[in-house]
Amino acid sequence: MTAREPHVPTDAAVGKPEGRAGPDEPPHPTSGLDDVVHQKARLGILAVLAEVDRADFTYLRTILQLTDGNLGRHLEVLAGSGLVHVDKGYAGRRPRTWVTITREGRHALAQEMNAIRALLRRFEQTT
Repeated sequence: MTAREPHVPTDAAVGKPEGRAGPDEPPHPTSGLDDVVHQKARLGILAVLAEVDRADFTYLRTILQLTDGNLGRHLEVLAGSGLVHVDKGYAGRRPRTWVTITREGRHALAQEMNAIRALLRRFEQTT
């Protein structure tokens, strides 16, 4: 090795540079994470909505400990991606905002959970 060549540690078991996937290797599990879904508040919103058929804004705000503005912005992102449906109406004379997860939202959440499981399995193999 000369002064100009960077040191590239190798994985002794397979003799290839560390951290470099070969063309036959599957992508790292983190490549399956969806930036829209994976964000903490949005993942929480989808997870809660998957547990219940629909939830009102106040319930989501309380259970996820978000501010009105923060929750509203995350709902906009999810609705804009087709993952939730937001329905505004009234309960008596009080305005209410109800949120439901869409079929696409359930699918996106399932894919996210699969990617997290794959990442966890890979992590557990190294510990």
